[in-house]
Amino acid sequence: MNLRITLPLALIVATAAMTGCSNKSMTPKQAGEIEILEYCASDEYKSDKNHFRASATGQSMSRETAKKMARSNAEAKLARSINATIEIVTDNYVNSTKFNNVEEVTETFNDLARTVVDQLLSGAITACQRLTQKTDGTFVSYMAVELSATDLVGKYNERLSQDERIKAEYNYEKFKETFEAEMAKQR
Repeated sequence: MNLRITLPLALIVATAAMTGCSNKSMTPKQAGEIEILEYCASDEYKSDKNHFRASATGQSMSRETAKKMARSNAEAKLARSINATIEIVTDNYVNSTKFNNVEEVTETFNDLARTVVDQLLSGAITACQRLTQKTDGTFVSYMAVELSATDLVGKYNERLSQDERIKAEYNYEKFKETFEAEMAKQR
């Protein structure tokens, strides 16, 4: 009796599995939709543990203006990303150490971070650049820029080491460890 029930049931399951897996038709495209190709925005242009990256676009009737806009927008995004990361690192680092005035030290760290980021942005490397032109003559510039996390933390350390208010209690290795732990979360 078990064989009479089991065999037909097994055939039904096998047939359903084979027909479900054998259908090779593609999902039809939705009417009225087209796929958009975004240059300089794939995963290879996203931040990882070694680099901060940001991508953006710029659009103008002038080719050079479109490129400048894209770079400016990408650098602004890059600065926001770095500042947010440094803020997290600073909070984690300051809270894990024994500074006397936590608020003052945190503010000093964040002020120095903004200064360092502003200085380093001019040296941001263009990781990707594409230029297209629309039918109306408008240029669209796609750009991704990057900064080395190692260069950033080195420059930041240099500035922190010079600040008399925190110099005595600052531990570069502990800060770097905290920074690297946060960067590892990037991917």
